[in-house]
Amino acid sequence: MPKIVIPEARRKAVSSAVIQLVTREGFEGASLRNVADEAGLAIGSVRHYFADHEELMIFTMRELGQRIGARVATHVGKLMSDAPDVDRRTLVEALFAEFLPLDSTRTEEAVAWLAFVVAARTRPALRPTAEEQNQHMRALISRILREAVARGGLPAELDIEVETLRLSALLDGLTLQAVVYPRSTTPESLVAALRTSVAALAGRGQRGCTSD
Repeated sequence: MPKIVIPEARRKAVSSAVIQLVTREGFEGASLRNVADEAGLAIGSVRHYFADHEELMIFTMRELGQRIGARVATHVGKLMSDAPDVDRRTLVEALFAEFLPLDSTRTEEAVAWLAFVVAARTRPALRPTAEEQNQHMRALISRILREAVARGGLPAELDIEVETLRLSALLDGLTLQAVVYPRSTTPESLVAALRTSVAALAGRGQRGCTSD
């Protein structure tokens, strides 16, 4: 019987090849020819699923976002739960940690994503997708902060916009440090920096409750 190929599954497999190539060789290494070789396909097969190189890169950027989003969603569900025994600070730390290169999978994603973001600076076709993913992350952070304020865990006067920018910059900065300087920026140091920042933010909420 002929092998049945599911188009979406093949597109995802090709995008995985892109991620592996970009991680090893940078954005410029992910030509259609190299991607086809990495995926074990003829270049014509790649062109069958993607009209051009830009479409493939945009699809891969969105695929990266969906990978991270799927992991984050499990934490969001727990965080928004009304269960009385939920340790929300630990859940917030675990959620934000999904954006950091703490293991081989997240490191590969982080290296690839940074390569895409840098490429988007000079490739207008990629910019909307890069901005879209950045806004998704900021919207998530803003949602978490608003929920914490609503539950009394953070002061009502908290500047959500400023804190959202600060936390997104923290995650981006830690990721950049880990990718560029992996020997001196270990997963343990990333977790410690994240934990300290979350604890400092939570401490502001506790002081607010005390002053009331």
